[in-house]
Amino acid sequence: MIRYINYLFNLHRGEDSKEKTLQNVRNNISFAGANLWILACAILIASVGLNVNSTAVIIGAMLISPLMGPIVGSGFALGTFDFDLLKKALKNLLIATVASLVVSTVYFYVSPFKDVQSELLARTSPNIYDILIAFFGGLVGVIAVTRVEKGNPIPGVAIATALMPPLCTAGYGLATGQLNFFLGAFFLYSINCVFICIATYVIVKFLKYPPKKQVDRRHQRQVKYAITILTIIMLVPSTYFAYSLYKEQKYIQAVNNFINDELVATGNTIVYKKTDYKSKVLELAFLDHRFTAAEIKELNQKMKFYGLNQTKIIIKQDSTDNIQVLRNSILNEIKGKDEMLDVNESRIKLLEAELAKNNYNNAQMLNEAKIIFPSISSISIANHTFNYTKDSSSTFPIAVYKSKTSLKSPDKDKFESWLKERLGVPKVLVLSE
Repeated sequence: MIRYINYLFNLHRGEDSKEKTLQNVRNNISFAGANLWILACAILIASVGLNVNSTAVIIGAMLISPLMGPIVGSGFALGTFDFDLLKKALKNLLIATVASLVVSTVYFYVSPFKDVQSELLARTSPNIYDILIAFFGGLVGVIAVTRVEKGNPIPGVAIATALMPPLCTAGYGLATGQLNFFLGAFFLYSINCVFICIATYVIVKFLKYPPKKQVDRRHQRQVKYAITILTIIMLVPSTYFAYSLYKEQKYIQAVNNFINDELVATGNTIVYKKTDYKSKVLELAFLDHRFTAAEIKELNQKMKFYGLNQTKIIIKQDSTDNIQVLRNSILNEIKGKDEMLDVNESRIKLLEAELAKNNYNNAQMLNEAKIIFPSISSISIANHTFNYTKDSSSTFPIAVYKSKTSLKSPDKDKFESWLKERLGVPKVLVLSE
């Protein structure tokens, strides 16, 4: 059994000769001529992909990027104590990094589109998961490099470790003067470089590549200390960023629980929601319910039970307020103007009718609906006007409901018929939340 397990996990099976592998690594280190042109083109493609928020274009740029060469070379150099190779690899990595930053910075500087896209934002906040991706992606990459049959892992490693997009994002930060973008993206790039290099070092040691020359224990310890220090430097801030991400996700989950339990479950329909984690503000707008100051105060107090002590809830009710303000303005206007009384009374009635359009008693409707359809847990009804052409429109109610179990087709028809009869309307649109 042990022999079979050793057979399954034996990395020496299918291994290419060490001399040939080292030669291939040395050949892929240099950034001059064609390699530099390929790198510049890949950077431009990746920058365009980030600019237009195209994942497919970014993946294409990662596939043609030759950035892995000097990073893997550094890992092999450390593992074999070939310090000449290490100097050459680091020199070429520096050339590639500077060239990439220059090309991406120039592109984003001249580009008329400088909006921050989601693909750009994704490269500005590295965390512990990026370290895991870089390390295990590096392991796969270097294992593939040491095989006789290189196989398919190399393109996958290029995509997973994503060296190109962080460099382009760093260039965007420089071009737009946003230092936080530059620092976050360049830190992610550094994480990928360091942990691909460490993964390479681990495999080189595991496969027992011979050192170029005999190195005393002191030099060996220095290499190990340097790797340990680099690992800690990358781990500490990445762990902090991961913890911050965890706290933000936990906060958003608490906000969603509060909204579902205290607002949606009571029959309210939310038409707008904005959560600001940094300022701890929750903004909401509702389809038809107008909250009083006392209700808003009560909601703010209830948030404490969801761990949202510092969060403030703001309910947007501008449209209703504007109608009410206009109504009051008309009432003030008619004072002392007897000759305009009839006209103004008509205008007031129109406005009152406008205010009454959405004046359905949703709480009463929910109680009545639950008698016939016990699975319904919330309901919201409001009138909506639909424009079909320039001079054609119609207004009819929309009912949005939530049910513990899905209503079957006969029950849906029955529910719609009941609503028409109950509301006294020929047409009603019924939607399930």
